[in-house]
Amino acid sequence: MWLGCDMSPVLQTLADLVRINSINSSYDDGPGEKEAAAYVRSFFERHGIEAWEQEVFPGRNNVIARIPGSDSSRRIVFEAHMDTVSVKGMTIDPFDPVIRDGKLHGRGSVDDKAGLAAMMHAMADIHASGEPPPCEIWLAAVVDEEFSFRGVVKLCENLKADAAVVAEPTEFKCVIASKGVLRWRIRTKGKAAHSSKPHLGINAITAMSRVVLSLQEDHELLQSDAHPLLGPATCNVGVIQGGVQVNFVPDEAVIEIDRRLLPGEEVEPVLAHYQTLLDALMKERPDVIAEMEKPMLQDWSFQTDENAPLVRLARDVLRGMNRDDGVCGVPFGSDASKFSRLGIPTILFGPGSIDQAHAAVEYVECAEVEAAQAFYAQIARRFV
Repeated sequence: MWLGCDMSPVLQTLADLVRINSINSSYDDGPGEKEAAAYVRSFFERHGIEAWEQEVFPGRNNVIARIPGSDSSRRIVFEAHMDTVSVKGMTIDPFDPVIRDGKLHGRGSVDDKAGLAAMMHAMADIHASGEPPPCEIWLAAVVDEEFSFRGVVKLCENLKADAAVVAEPTEFKCVIASKGVLRWRIRTKGKAAHSSKPHLGINAITAMSRVVLSLQEDHELLQSDAHPLLGPATCNVGVIQGGVQVNFVPDEAVIEIDRRLLPGEEVEPVLAHYQTLLDALMKERPDVIAEMEKPMLQDWSFQTDENAPLVRLARDVLRGMNRDDGVCGVPFGSDASKFSRLGIPTILFGPGSIDQAHAAVEYVECAEVEAAQAFYAQIARRFV
């Protein structure tokens, strides 16, 4: 479908954002968020809303917009990320925001430019009304969510806020909990030898197989302790590498582990648990020589009290829109945990499903984007 002037303003903005290649520059094909940031800042300037940039990396800036409130001592932050993942493997034109069957397609359409566009227009609506909101409103469009969360980390430096709403595709549901993530490597050491005389060597791959089986047995124990909104913690061995060529006894093997953390779990005790597991295995099997490396990535879980004023307000707004007003949790990570870590009551909310994020065919329901604009505006107008 041709994108014409009969589209709603929020969909026009979403289409503009999808046309901008803002693949995270930590990926091979990524130019970064510079053009998207310029677009977002220009949007607010055109609407007469105060906006400024916050440098995170050279040439990669967060954009922050502000509307003063009646109570200058209180602030609610709306946050969405501008970067996207790679377009490799996509089967549609990633930067052509075509509408088919009521869905707008393209990279970033659901993750996270739909939520960003809806928040931008909610801000514009409030400013245009001329009626000050109850408290100060910030909208932060941040960089680097898809790689290392440095945009939100920079934003949170010295941040004071009474609530935060983070845009992610949540199927229009109020999310008050998510899992954290911890990723690290385990390396086994062996001794190289000719494959015709393997007894002269120590096979690091064989040793690693014992590590993997030990991890699997331990993973099964995680199923017995489930969170009411998130289910059990999970642990997955996602990468294994080892050996040089088939006629060598391999002297080294490496695995990469993804462990999803529940609220209340901290990184150090979790890593200590796995070190104890390895120590026990090496004591039992002297041929296993294994070491854990420092984490490659760690991010916290988050959980907000379902009786927090922000959560109660969000549920009331959803009831008024005749939508599901329950609360839920999600397994994926986001910027929300960084606000929560500061003690800021936080929810995740946005149009579309995470199932379409990062997909070969990414899309978002147009009606959901327009409804999300109304949701964000009501939250901003009613949060006191």
